[in-house]
Amino acid sequence: MAMTSIPMLRKITISGRAAVVFVVLAPLLMQCGDSKQAGPPPPQVTFALPVQRTIVDLDEYVGRFVAINSVEIRARVSGYLDQINFRDGQIVKAGDLLFTIDKRPFQNTLDQARANLEQAKANLAFTEADLARGQQLVRDKTITEQTFDQRTQANRNAQASVAANEALVRQAELDLQFTELRAPVDGRIGDRRVSPGNLVTGGAAGNTTLLATIVSTDPIRFEFTFDEASYLRYERFSKTGRDVTSREGSVVVSLKLIDETDFGHSGYMDFVDNVIDRSSGTIRGRAVFSNPDSVFTPGMFARVRVPGSPSYVALLIPDAAIGSEQVKKFVMVVGPDNKATPKYVTLGQLSDGLRVIKDGLAPDDRVIVNGLMRVRPGVQVTPVEQGATPPSAPGAPPAKPN
Repeated sequence: MAMTSIPMLRKITISGRAAVVFVVLAPLLMQCGDSKQAGPPPPQVTFALPVQRTIVDLDEYVGRFVAINSVEIRARVSGYLDQINFRDGQIVKAGDLLFTIDKRPFQNTLDQARANLEQAKANLAFTEADLARGQQLVRDKTITEQTFDQRTQANRNAQASVAANEALVRQAELDLQFTELRAPVDGRIGDRRVSPGNLVTGGAAGNTTLLATIVSTDPIRFEFTFDEASYLRYERFSKTGRDVTSREGSVVVSLKLIDETDFGHSGYMDFVDNVIDRSSGTIRGRAVFSNPDSVFTPGMFARVRVPGSPSYVALLIPDAAIGSEQVKKFVMVVGPDNKATPKYVTLGQLSDGLRVIKDGLAPDDRVIVNGLMRVRPGVQVTPVEQGATPPSAPGAPPAKPN
């Protein structure tokens, strides 16, 4: 009888241990089941409402600086170069003495012309007195009419001789004055092309000697070209009274050099050409900029911004909030049910670090600006407005006040 009860006792003991194990593991199994049903919390994202701002579309073009005045210094008289009165590359003012040609031959010519003039004046005085005497003699029939006519002709020839010699004197004075070559405009002069002692060929012919060049620097012009479509857009705005690119200098433009990041130089439009280039389909425009420090140099490249539209109210968002889907651009917005929804948008220019949205966005859209990598279309999110304090996680200690 006792032998048969031992197996039964073992069975009861094993069953009791199994019950204990079940009782211990039951809460853990229940927790595992609860965690699978609850799932992860919605991802937290930061959103911002679009900024409304009055802006003007800006078109950018590349161009070059050109001098308003560019003059080649050439002599008007031929002679040997005597002096050079400037330093290569310096700034000169209008009227500054630049070159001097040997004056001695021209001074001699002037002296000779003045002497001939005095001789002609003396001859004129004699013929006038002789003619005055002849008038009384011809009335008294002392001389013939032919003799009187000869005296009259001699007086007229003497008058013509004086006039001719006066012209020769004036020309000799001009030639002597032309031996001093002065700057016709303000600007920066280049290097000298001829050294003193060389023969300089002057005059109005094409074989004159180039001595130097002067280009004006302040103000300076900036020339660029824009396409036919932009020209039509500007002209249509002008016809409606909303002048965008004016020929009268009323439109302000901005410029930056190749080593600058901002368009910090301001100027104004002063010219748009009257012909579109048939080979390129572009038309030439021109702006004027002040250049007191002579930083802008003729021939230098730069970029210019021209107003491309009248002012209008636009929506702007951070550029980082914009995503790409092949050629389309989109933003993720938080809907009324706190679900992420994509919206396709049309982009404009950058303005103070924000991107202009021309179409596809409403002023009250909550645009996700942070946490884009954690959301997908239709996913429930926990939105937090940009600049607001994010909500604390469940079970976390409350944030300490600052």
